[in-house]
Amino acid sequence: MDVKHDRRTFLTAISGGMAIATSLSRGSAEVVVQKSVSDSASNDICFMSVQDLAALIRNRKISVREVMSAHLQRINRLNPKINAIVAKLDDQQCLVLADAADQRIARKEPLGPLHGLPTAFKDLQSAVGFPYTRGSTIYKNSMPTEDSVLVERMRKAGVIPIGKTNAPEFGMGSHTYNSVYGTTVNPFDYSKSAGGSSGGAGAALASGMLPIADGSDNAGSLRNPGNFNNIVGFRPTMGLVPTAPTALPFVGFSVNGPLGRSVRDAAFLLSVMAGPDPRDPACPVGACGFSQLAEPEFSRYARCMVSGSWRASARSRCPGCFDGSAQDI
Repeated sequence: MDVKHDRRTFLTAISGGMAIATSLSRGSAEVVVQKSVSDSASNDICFMSVQDLAALIRNRKISVREVMSAHLQRINRLNPKINAIVAKLDDQQCLVLADAADQRIARKEPLGPLHGLPTAFKDLQSAVGFPYTRGSTIYKNSMPTEDSVLVERMRKAGVIPIGKTNAPEFGMGSHTYNSVYGTTVNPFDYSKSAGGSSGGAGAALASGMLPIADGSDNAGSLRNPGNFNNIVGFRPTMGLVPTAPTALPFVGFSVNGPLGRSVRDAAFLLSVMAGPDPRDPACPVGACGFSQLAEPEFSRYARCMVSGSWRASARSRCPGCFDGSAQDI
């Protein structure tokens, strides 16, 4: 059977629970979806939108343990080949944390918007309980004593940290490899790069091993993996997401930001990340809300100007990109 190797085919097969086995011609990557009901349900969980998955957890339509188990199943199967998630907790520790999150729901405690969702922080973020290597042998045994503001906010929002995502040494590279954890490969073709420096996060999202992931960007480190892995990597305005703690405020152009499998997911995560913090003097003061910009209703009021020649080219390549509301001006 002749199988197309594109993202649409890949995600259609995954979400629909189709039985498909394919080996990419330019690499050793394999996409295998079993016929069993349990595997199909697991795949549905792992590729569900973040907001929908969080709502199911919050409304007790699905348990955090079920969500964690589904993602662990994919991690155990795919991560040995892709090497996107590093310094991972063992499965039992992850399930214990999931059970604790379920208990908080049962006790009707206040829940954050990301409650019960497993994640792994980029290994350029300081996160208590996980090595903080920055991809460098210099810091191979470094264990932080405080969370970065980003990690602090994501924990408060209810995520369950299960590890770190791989990054090149000090984030200095457009491809993800280092002497501590090795190379992260592209989930669509293991002979290709996952990009960088947020390549571990991008590959983990694209392969369904994580529902959400953070990254950082100095010269393309969110956008590059977004393109390489067919997901959304968004570089926010400088100061929108705090970078504290840092010994060198105002130095460089690096920002923290979200990755997601859709604009809606990325916007939802940005709503959690963004906002001022006194520990980062570069942050402006003001309320931050972004998820509503990705809602369908927003398009009724949104206005966007594009070049007529560019729109003609884009329409031929992606007929669904522009509907009848587009007007020449």
